[in-house]
Amino acid sequence: MKRLLTEIGMGTSLRRQDYTEAAVRGVRDALWHNSINLAELFSKTKEQMHITVDVGVQHPGRVDAEAVAAVFPYGQVTVNVTRGGLDVPRPDGDGNPTVMANVAISVALEGV
Repeated sequence: MKRLLTEIGMGTSLRRQDYTEAAVRGVRDALWHNSINLAELFSKTKEQMHITVDVGVQHPGRVDAEAVAAVFPYGQVTVNVTRGGLDVPRPDGDGNPTVMANVAISVALEGV
């Protein structure tokens, strides 16, 4: 297995403290940065891609990894959620911070 590509993204949930939505937005942010036909470049199918998604948020247990994986229309997706990201206090002091998720997407193929 050889990692061939890494993309970085950031997503937020401004008011609802939705850690899953912040993670999904981070994935979409990373994906919108490119349009690389990586699998075809190595004469592989898109289904053969091994996609690893690393998500960092302040409350990892509040991220639905299946919802994050569902963003990808193909490939073998693994989602790892760890403590990271940032909860930004809001100036109105209501105790509900803005949630920031940091995301790294890595794509690997076997036999390249």
